[in-house]
Amino acid sequence: MAGKEWILNQAFNRWQFNRPKYVGKLSEAIRACAPSSIEEWDQYYQEHVRPSGEMLGTSMQEHLEEIGRRLYIKISEQLHAEIRSITEDDCIAYVRDVVIRRTYEGYVTEKETVYEQLEEKLGVDLKPAPDEWDRKYNVDFYIEVGKRFIGIQIKPTTYKQTPESFKWQKWLQDAHREFESQFGGKVFIVFSATVESKKQIVNPAVIDEIRAEIERLRG
Repeated sequence: MAGKEWILNQAFNRWQFNRPKYVGKLSEAIRACAPSSIEEWDQYYQEHVRPSGEMLGTSMQEHLEEIGRRLYIKISEQLHAEIRSITEDDCIAYVRDVVIRRTYEGYVTEKETVYEQLEEKLGVDLKPAPDEWDRKYNVDFYIEVGKRFIGIQIKPTTYKQTPESFKWQKWLQDAHREFESQFGGKVFIVFSATVESKKQIVNPAVIDEIRAEIERLRG
């Protein structure tokens, strides 16, 4: 059933049969009903919920059955035809595209988004680090303060990872200490993650630390 469930879910969402125009405002309705059993919710749905679009049956039961028939047509005709058109070369190209191009573009986009946030919050210009700095010091951007530099490294992360989970990387700390010895300013790691569909800095305290380092070098 797991395979069927996945296909049904994908098709149901793809053709938007889950929208209020077809099934009504489900979240709003179930809260209004506050059912203590599935039978209570079923009865409330049949009697009180109406789609915002075309009613496909004389009752909600018949309406849902008609949506199910339309879903079956989409799967059995359109989706089946699309699946038969996929070749082995399509699959190979897709896997490579996801792993190489999309992953890289997502990484670059995330770094650029965080870079813009840092510039706005700090009120300074961030400059892309030379390739040599990237390789030798693990620095993505830098801030110039007089004749000294502050390094910035942006690392994408997830909710399951935290900035602390990277502290074991001694080699990274050593590279950053070498940068500080060479250029006078510290290197700060800025962690980012997707929060509510937006790239955001997940260790915001680092902004105050960078700001303090700028003032230290200016002073």
